[in-house]
Amino acid sequence: MLFNSITFAIFLPIVFLLYWFVFQRNLKAQNFFVVVASYVFYGWWDWRFLILIIFTSFCSWICGLLMQRFDKQQFIQACMLRKIVNISNIVLNLSILGVFKYYNFFVESFIAAFSSVGLHLQPHTLKIILPIGISFYTFQALSYSIDVYRRKIEPTKDVVAFFAFIGFFPLLVAGPIERATNLLPQFYKKRIFDDEIAVNGLRQILWGLFKKVVIADNCASFVNMVFENPSTQTGSTLVLGAVFFAFQIYCDFSGYSDIAIGTARLFGIRAMRNFAYPYFSRDIAEFWRRWHISLTTWFRDYVYIPLGGSRVSKAKIIRNTFIIFLVSGLWHGANWTFIVWGAFHAVLFLPLILLKKNRKYTDIVAEEKSLPGVKELFQMIATFLLVVVGWVFFRADSIGQAFEYFTHLLNKSLLSLPDLDVMMKFIMLQNVFFIAWMLIIEWIGRREQFGIEKIGIKWKPVYRYIMYYVIVMLIFIFAESGKEFIYFQF
Repeated sequence: MLFNSITFAIFLPIVFLLYWFVFQRNLKAQNFFVVVASYVFYGWWDWRFLILIIFTSFCSWICGLLMQRFDKQQFIQACMLRKIVNISNIVLNLSILGVFKYYNFFVESFIAAFSSVGLHLQPHTLKIILPIGISFYTFQALSYSIDVYRRKIEPTKDVVAFFAFIGFFPLLVAGPIERATNLLPQFYKKRIFDDEIAVNGLRQILWGLFKKVVIADNCASFVNMVFENPSTQTGSTLVLGAVFFAFQIYCDFSGYSDIAIGTARLFGIRAMRNFAYPYFSRDIAEFWRRWHISLTTWFRDYVYIPLGGSRVSKAKIIRNTFIIFLVSGLWHGANWTFIVWGAFHAVLFLPLILLKKNRKYTDIVAEEKSLPGVKELFQMIATFLLVVVGWVFFRADSIGQAFEYFTHLLNKSLLSLPDLDVMMKFIMLQNVFFIAWMLIIEWIGRREQFGIEKIGIKWKPVYRYIMYYVIVMLIFIFAESGKEFIYFQF
């Protein structure tokens, strides 16, 4: 079920009313209803996906209980048994993820490698459907068992609360990837409806829909046209295609996160922030602190730090940095383009971490000012352009297409005007207008959790509601029900 669909527009108010007016009195019943509603939401694509998420949830829940039970053994034996259970759960979950998401990729890469030296093998790939959101809920389940093993959280005996934690429908398909330490305890306590929080959630949903429907989906038509045949486009058109894709993927994914977090607020649940205006970053390290925060911090806490982080020799810092970015790239999909994208960012990140400048910018840009200084503006533009280069690899179908894109971009036509028909010129100008409007609003609201959180709060109600109605009308005008989010494929 898509957030930007008529089906969800019917589903959400029904679930909301039942949640608060029928099941509120009994916490267990309310949590059970969350599980049922979440499985209806997820099974809307394909009911067979439910088998996998139920199995993943059950195994991780049992894993936590087993580790608690083994604590009654002698210390050394308990430590060993806890470690075996935790590793088994990690291997099991990653094996499931690997089969569904990466099996065919590795088989085809293996065959291609042998073919390059003249050995031709017969491929044996699997005809399987990639379950939507598998990377997200698998990592959420893994974080629970790892945190129980590290004794950061007590294992829960409440299976209903645990299944609600793994399957909570606003966050299920594309995150944010929640930690058990934040989300699970919220299913232990009675939720009380707060109209101020709910209204704030509706504003965040509205802003997320605007970014997805008005900006991302309209940029997509231009981007698809450019990337389908880069060899036939002028250099200036290819630049526009890359820049528009940068805003497409940002507005698509951060739009999803805004809708998810805002929807969670309607049900009295606080979800973690996933984006913090990454295109206002002054270097690559700051960009990664602001982009897909839930995944970045997951890899930091469960991969990078256990490897030694940055408190090791320079050689190991280089190793750890490349591992974290290559794994991050592979997490996004079974294609060498994602791995190259990760390696590209590792190369950009390395000088900052080796020179210990990766924590230089932890504040908000132009925090005490209305506009950035010349230096900050230059830094933001330079960082954005580097990120755009990486996005070309991310968007390309293959490494060859990415290099073809750059080859045709870097020629004399780069200095010419884009060669577009009337319709594409209109779409281009329309996209520029809405992107500029979005950037202005997010710049004004950069101190808040989302762009329009505080904008208009102190205005007269008539002016504030005019702003909301304009956004709603734009969403209805540009809406194409059922247009999927980019990160659903991951």
